[in-house]
Amino acid sequence: MLTKFNDWVTKALMVAAAILAFMLCFLVVADVSGRVLFNSPVKGTPEIISLSIVIICFLQCGFAIRSGGMLNVDTLVLRFSPRVQSWLAVWGAVAGLLFFGVICYGTLGGAAHAWVSGEYEGEGALRVPVWPAKFVIVLGCSLACLSYLILILQNFQHALRGELPVKSASQH
Repeated sequence: MLTKFNDWVTKALMVAAAILAFMLCFLVVADVSGRVLFNSPVKGTPEIISLSIVIICFLQCGFAIRSGGMLNVDTLVLRFSPRVQSWLAVWGAVAGLLFFGVICYGTLGGAAHAWVSGEYEGEGALRVPVWPAKFVIVLGCSLACLSYLILILQNFQHALRGELPVKSASQH
């Protein structure tokens, strides 16, 4: 049940990230066209794009983990037995959980501060709030932690049974 919910949420956030990336294409075209044709770029484009790239990346974290798209070098690991491969997958997932957990913990205070203080990026005509990007980092890292926790549990079971590790949600 938790796995299905996590998969649904991570897929939905992946779609949201794709839509945001698609919309950014139009913003860039409008900015370049305005700059070249009318000598008047779209105000705030650099700020919007820089924050949107962060949002897009962290919206995709959970899906990348669940789909098996995270970096995985298994040249040496493939030489071990299925049981050892599963144990190594457990430890790799623990490392991923700790990594994203530290990022989540480290960003939480900054996200709260950005919300309370009304932190923004940009000057003049368009000021872009920073808090959405910071809270998306927290959300993305939280989902990454949940995805790694699910992989830890799945691979732990596989290690006990001596089976090959689970690398993505589609395998299980």
